[in-house]
Amino acid sequence: MRQRKSLHPLDGAFQMARPALLAVGFFSLCINLLMLTSPLYMLQVYDRVLVSRSLDTLLLLSVVALGALIVFGMLEAVRARVLVRVGARFDRGLADTVFATVMQSGAGAQPFRDLETIRTFITGRSLIALFDAPWTPIYIALVYFLHPWLGHVALFGAVILLVIVQVNETATRRPLKESAGEIALANQFVEAGSRNRDTVQAMGMLPGLSKVWHHWHDAGLTLQALASDRGGIIAGAAKFIRVGVQVAILGMGAYLAINEITSAGVMIAASIITGRALAPVEAAITGWRSFIQARESRLRLHDHLARSLDAGDPMQLPEPIGELVFDNVFACPPGSQRPVLSGINFRLDPGTSIGLTGPSAAGKSSLARLMVGVWVPMAGEVRLDGAELGQWSPSILGPSIGYLSQDVELFPGSVAQNIARFGDINADAVVDAAQLAGAHETIVQLEDGYETSIGPGGTNLSGGQRQRIGLARAFYGRPALIVLDEPTSNLDAVGEGAVRAAVDALKNTGSTVVLIAHRPSLVDGVDSMMVVQDGKLTHFGPTAEVMPKITRRPSSVVSTIGAPE
Repeated sequence: MRQRKSLHPLDGAFQMARPALLAVGFFSLCINLLMLTSPLYMLQVYDRVLVSRSLDTLLLLSVVALGALIVFGMLEAVRARVLVRVGARFDRGLADTVFATVMQSGAGAQPFRDLETIRTFITGRSLIALFDAPWTPIYIALVYFLHPWLGHVALFGAVILLVIVQVNETATRRPLKESAGEIALANQFVEAGSRNRDTVQAMGMLPGLSKVWHHWHDAGLTLQALASDRGGIIAGAAKFIRVGVQVAILGMGAYLAINEITSAGVMIAASIITGRALAPVEAAITGWRSFIQARESRLRLHDHLARSLDAGDPMQLPEPIGELVFDNVFACPPGSQRPVLSGINFRLDPGTSIGLTGPSAAGKSSLARLMVGVWVPMAGEVRLDGAELGQWSPSILGPSIGYLSQDVELFPGSVAQNIARFGDINADAVVDAAQLAGAHETIVQLEDGYETSIGPGGTNLSGGQRQRIGLARAFYGRPALIVLDEPTSNLDAVGEGAVRAAVDALKNTGSTVVLIAHRPSLVDGVDSMMVVQDGKLTHFGPTAEVMPKITRRPSSVVSTIGAPE
């Protein structure tokens, strides 16, 4: 039975940070109250000390003001420290979930960049400006208390700045959003080129790729510059308005003081309070770009997690034994609506070996991805031991599946860690898997044996070594279902023999093994064979019956695969 998750992970992370943010709000309350120290001090100095010429009063006021400012500085430091820890806690609360969804969906590094943008916003000055903004009307009310005409001037300045905030939003939001999209495309292009750097360097593709990258990168920079130019003009106007309002307050205060309506202390205090009232609004305009980026990052991250996360955690099922059933399965690549597999039906018994062959682009690798749950069918059902793959808990299903894709990718770490899938290392199981893959002798000849460090992507290993270690990873723990997609593409005759021997050994211990190969001769000797052509299953049955039908013309094996019976 599934249990619905009532809270989105992103909302849960914000909710977890709420108590600390409330504490920041309390600190902001105290800080803004203490910000009145300077205007009140000036008010008392002008209206009391200068009139009475009392040094004792000046000393007392100065000591009190100094103490208040010390507390103010301490609270500012504490608020900043709390926000840094709120950002770190927010990051820790989501990082594992984002990592898991990125690994599952192949979304690249963008979700992590979005998480970093949100965390940076939480710890930055822009968020502090939002906490201080509610005090703007309170400060203006205090200016009104000093004198209504002074309050009118302060209110007029605040209204003008709020209009500028709206203009800033309208002028910069679209170019910033489009800039982020263009730069994201440029970054994705760089990541793709980096993964295929050997091909790029060998065939001199760098100049051409550079032109394509520059198209997106320069477009992003142009839009970013446009937004920055507009934001700079608006920020300059906002600074002019804030300083101009303070000058106007001083002028009005001087007029009122000359006419003995108010005192000189009121003039100075009103100017300082007005400056403080307008500061958060000006800061919001200056930091508007970071606010927009954080908002867009939050929306992208929210959508990414909503698409990637399952509705609930499946109930624990017993470990599978390897019975695999396809029931009228139709499938298309993620993000596409065009089926690459249509009406696939078959059943694989536990402890059997199956060869899957067919011409290029027939759908063999797509079928493999469906078998191991990497793809979800658009119609039909894929069942393991009678249960749809989605009903299995990843903690049970993952260790029960062995999978070798056409593109063998190893991860930075030791050879043993890669074979053990970066879980707890069972030394006996690691060696057993390596021996099955015919990799043990190769591994022990490495500089540090099983502790040899593998560089990014396994670049310090040959193609054959990477493939053998990838095979050992698939065999680790002798899973119930093992799917090998072109497992001998980088192996010599000895390696091919080791794979055949491993298939027999795994089958004898109860594993269901699917061996995918472009050439039928590579899967000869398995219990059953299936042939896929144009996304359809054209042959399926015992090897002795199927093999003669697809190898009638040995000189043209590939062209006869899937020929009519």
